[in-house]
Amino acid sequence: MNWSWWLETWDRQQEFLLPDREERFSFMFDLVEAVVGRPRALLDVAGGPGSITLRLRQRFPDVRVTLIDVDPSLLAIATGVMGSDSNVRVLRADLADLNWAAALSAGEYDAAITANSLHWLEEAALRRVYGDLAKLVRPGGVLCNADPMRPEGIDRLIAALEEQGEHRHASAPEGELDWGSWWKAAAGDPVLGSLVAERNRRFGGEIHPPEFTPPLRWHEEALLAAGFGEAGCVWRHGAAAIVAALR
Repeated sequence: MNWSWWLETWDRQQEFLLPDREERFSFMFDLVEAVVGRPRALLDVAGGPGSITLRLRQRFPDVRVTLIDVDPSLLAIATGVMGSDSNVRVLRADLADLNWAAALSAGEYDAAITANSLHWLEEAALRRVYGDLAKLVRPGGVLCNADPMRPEGIDRLIAALEEQGEHRHASAPEGELDWGSWWKAAAGDPVLGSLVAERNRRFGGEIHPPEFTPPLRWHEEALLAAGFGEAGCVWRHGAAAIVAALR
């Protein structure tokens, strides 16, 4: 099984949707290093097929990374890509489950990183997950969440930017897989097919439940209430932002 091909094609279709995806990753890694120095243990939250974990291992060769996700098909890819890397642990954990962090140790992580994932949680679940992460990240550590967080008061400007982006990225380049065709290919794969079917039963199809995308201020207030010492926007591009919180 060519696990690397699945991750590479996943990354390409994600970069088509989010052209600044690599910039987001690099910025979060820079911030982690600025806050904690060379990290010893990192948590990749809703890490999917391992895009962030792979880059973390390249950036910080000695770091131990725990990747968690609920999607069995993406976890299979992550497990295959990471192979025998003893510094990576891949775990199935459902953030919607009250006990998702049971296999993790409090205060174990220098940082938790997540990108383009937590908006699939409902409001109450996201508040709870922020509280769980405040327990998992050590004092002095940092949480980074890159996600849609619309700025307030400039709705027309953001709408214009989003409309421009929709026109610019209306379809994938010829010969490339987009979101839908990537999942179609995975569903037809003899190894991944049954796992994609399990995933679709969990989510009710390829489309997730409705997104919860509150403004940045909501995230700041929720993180402070969860037990982080300070929280705020450290990067923004249109409606997307990275909110960081110090433990």
